[in-house]
Amino acid sequence: MLRKALEALLPPLYSQESLGEEAIVFVHFFNPCGIGDWWITEGSPEGDDFTMFGLCDLGCPELGYVSLNEMQGVRGPLGLGIERDLHWRPMTLREVRP
Repeated sequence: MLRKALEALLPPLYSQESLGEEAIVFVHFFNPCGIGDWWITEGSPEGDDFTMFGLCDLGCPELGYVSLNEMQGVRGPLGLGIERDLHWRPMTLREVRP
């Protein structure tokens, strides 16, 4: 269900590449139990997975790719998984950089 929602919402991989810091972040994921934020700008299906690109912050923010399957498999110390920020509003990468 999440994959279908993301496919409808996110532009395909590389479509915002030329925008740099003005690329739009459409989705925010976070770890409810600690460190971990993902601000996603693009995504495309790849076989049984969905690959996303954006600013990933696991203590040291960097641009990179993340697998939806891997993200959904993460469980923190309380058994909670990574969550999607349901109140997120689109903004630029420049606006979300820590």
